[in-house]
Amino acid sequence: MTNSALTRLIAATSLEEIALTLSPEPLTTPAEITAFYRKEMNDTRGGDKIGRLKLGLNQSLLQKGYYKACLMGHPGVGKSTEINKLLNDPDFISKFRAIKFNILTDIDPINFNPLDIVLFIIIKIVEETAKVAEKPSDEILQKLLDWFSTEEITRKYTENSSIGGGAEVGIKENSLWSKMLGLFASVKGEFRYASSREKTIVEYRFSRLNELINIVNKLLDDCHQSLEKKSSNKCQWLVIGENFDKSGVSIEALKNLFINYNNLIKDLNVHLIFTIPIGLYNSSEAIRLAFPSERCLIVPDSAVFLKDKYPNTQGRNALKKVLETRVNLDLFTDGQMDRVIIASGGNIRDLFYLVNYAAETAILNERDKIGANDINMAIGNLRTEYERRLGQNPFDVDQVNYEDKRELLIKIYQGDREAQIPNKVLYA
Repeated sequence: MTNSALTRLIAATSLEEIALTLSPEPLTTPAEITAFYRKEMNDTRGGDKIGRLKLGLNQSLLQKGYYKACLMGHPGVGKSTEINKLLNDPDFISKFRAIKFNILTDIDPINFNPLDIVLFIIIKIVEETAKVAEKPSDEILQKLLDWFSTEEITRKYTENSSIGGGAEVGIKENSLWSKMLGLFASVKGEFRYASSREKTIVEYRFSRLNELINIVNKLLDDCHQSLEKKSSNKCQWLVIGENFDKSGVSIEALKNLFINYNNLIKDLNVHLIFTIPIGLYNSSEAIRLAFPSERCLIVPDSAVFLKDKYPNTQGRNALKKVLETRVNLDLFTDGQMDRVIIASGGNIRDLFYLVNYAAETAILNERDKIGANDINMAIGNLRTEYERRLGQNPFDVDQVNYEDKRELLIKIYQGDREAQIPNKVLYA
C-alpha cells in the first residue's frame, strides 16, 4: 500500500500541526481510517460505492466467476481511500488477497500496450503466490517460458536469468524457477521503458495472443488453488490497477486496453478493479468497455450547491465533518471555514490544499488563526491554477479554445441541460 504522509491522528490544535493532519495522500492504515474516515461523505454522494463493489465480489465467489469493475471520479475525490478502506475490511481480507499496481510508476504510462498489463498481472500474482503459498507447477511455468523463448530478446533474458532471480537465497542458479525470476525481472524492466522496445517483438506477441491467454489462465488457476489451500477461507487473488485516470496516461493506450482489446480483461481468470477516466466511460465507445455498466462505479464530489444554486446543506456538513476530525475549528476566524468549504467545490484534495495554503499564509504573517485574508490568498492561488486550464497548450491532446470553454461554462451555470452532455470541450 501507499505510504501515508500522516504523522498525527487527532485534530490539529495549532496552525503548525495542520500540515500533519491534512495530507492529500489517501488514508491507508486501519488507524488512519478509524481516525479520519467519515461515512457522511458517502451519504451525500449517492451511497457507498465500495460497499456495492464488495457485494459484487462476494457474489462472484458464490457464482464461481470473476468480478471485473472500474471506479471513476475526479482526482482528489477519495477513490484510493475508498479502495484502502475495502482492503482493510476484515471480511474482505478473509476472502481476497489484493495486489495493487500503479500505472504511473510500475509501467510506462505512455507506451504500454494491453499485453503489458496482462503479463504484468500474471508476473505479480505468480511472484506473490510463491511468497505466501506454493509456486505454480513446473509444467505450467515451462509453458510460459517456452512462449517467451521464441523471441530472440527473451532468449537473452533466460540465458542471463541468474541476474534477475538466481541471487535469491535457496534458489539453484540453473533451476526453472531461477530462469522464471530472471525473465520476470527483465520483462518488468521492459514494461517501465516500453518506448525503447522493438516493434517486431510487440507484433509477434500479439500474433500469439490466444496461446498466451490459455497459458496465463492455467497459471492463474494454479495460483488461486495454491492460495486457497494455504488459507482457511479459500482466498482468491484480486488485482487493483490504480491511476489509469491520471493525466500523463496515453489515451490511445487506454482505449486499446479497455475497448479495442477488452476481451483480454474479460477472459482473465482473476478478479480485477481499475480506476479509469470518467471521460472514457462517457465516450461513444463506452458500450464496448471491458466492464458491464452496473460495475462502472462513480465516486462524485460532494456538491456544495444544489442545481438551483441553493446551498447543499448536507454536502457542506459532510465536508465540515471531514475537516473537524483533522483541524480544530477554533483555528478559523468566524465564517472562514464555510468559505473554504464552498471554495473547494466539494473536492477533498482541493479542500485540504486551500486549508494548508491558508494556514501557511497565517503562519508567515505571525497569526494564530486562519482569517479572511489567508483564505483570500488560498482561493486566489487555486483560482489561478483553474484559470490556467482554461487556456490552450500545444501539448493538449484536444485543441479547444478558451472562447468555447467559457461559453460552455456559462451555459452550465445557467442550467442548460444540453451543455452538460459530455463532449471534448467539457472534458478539456
